[in-house]
Amino acid sequence: MLSLREVSVAYDGKAAVEDVSLELADGEVLALLGPSGSGKSTLLRAVAGLEPATGEISWDGRSLRGVPTHKRGFALMFQDGQLFPHLSVANNVAYSMRLRRIPAAGRAERVADLLELVGLGGYQDRLPGTLSGGERQRVALARALAVEPRLLLLDEPLSALDAGLRERLAGDLRRILHEAGTTALMVTHDQEEAFAVADRIALLRDGHLVQEGTLREVWAHPTDAWAALFLGYARVLEGTAAYPVLKAAGMDPADAVALRRSAFVADPKGPLTGTVISARATPEQHRLVVRLDDVGEVDAVADSAPAPGESVRLRVEPNRLAIPGPYARESVE
Repeated sequence: MLSLREVSVAYDGKAAVEDVSLELADGEVLALLGPSGSGKSTLLRAVAGLEPATGEISWDGRSLRGVPTHKRGFALMFQDGQLFPHLSVANNVAYSMRLRRIPAAGRAERVADLLELVGLGGYQDRLPGTLSGGERQRVALARALAVEPRLLLLDEPLSALDAGLRERLAGDLRRILHEAGTTALMVTHDQEEAFAVADRIALLRDGHLVQEGTLREVWAHPTDAWAALFLGYARVLEGTAAYPVLKAAGMDPADAVALRRSAFVADPKGPLTGTVISARATPEQHRLVVRLDDVGEVDAVADSAPAPGESVRLRVEPNRLAIPGPYARESVE
């Protein structure tokens, strides 16, 4: 188990990461999520032993202070894969095993098994230059898993891929890590990628740990308005603007409420009345922008598209709301 206790990293006296404490259980995937400059990659490099850090980084209760990177038993996978272009897929995957003097027969069998795991069975003799971006990342993942690392460190592993491929590979990455039983710490700035791959999320901002928990905990109970917006909520209403929405949802009053884009649904019997500003048709539904009295502009969904200027009634989907901060309740999902 990986344990961080008040870990800090500073450059020229300025903290890039400050007093971060986390634990990662065996077989778990934890995503370090945050915007650019939040300190997530710096923290990953500190765990790898590539950045000097204060505080305590330990594995199974044993401090890693002074343990060099190559003796930590960890593997690091970068966003561009960094394959050797002159080596075949098999030789790329076997590279670290060869360094550890694993017999050739054992290497070949292990390479074949790993390529099957990542969906590239039969690719042993291909060169990296003949592969797609997604295939190269799969090879890089197989290489990282080859020596069965105690901990796999993933630094933006999918960010170099286009959006569609990134979405498809995120699910594959989760499956591969769980099938291999690999403990992993992943850095990403993409909340959808974090939710698709990880078991738990640690949200960082300006070098500080803002929130940590399971996917459900973090999504249902963002710690503040910034966290809610970064995690993908469309808008946060505060003060008097939040009250009519909470009342319509049958929830207790609070100082703020975060809204998903589909929190409001057009309904002739809905308790809220507003004026349509714009409507956009999609293959499945219509998306509206509606001005609600005492609330402001909100997004809504509808089965048909009223014209701009028309009055529309809305109901609230309670499971698409979150009360951030100290107002979070277990009943809000």
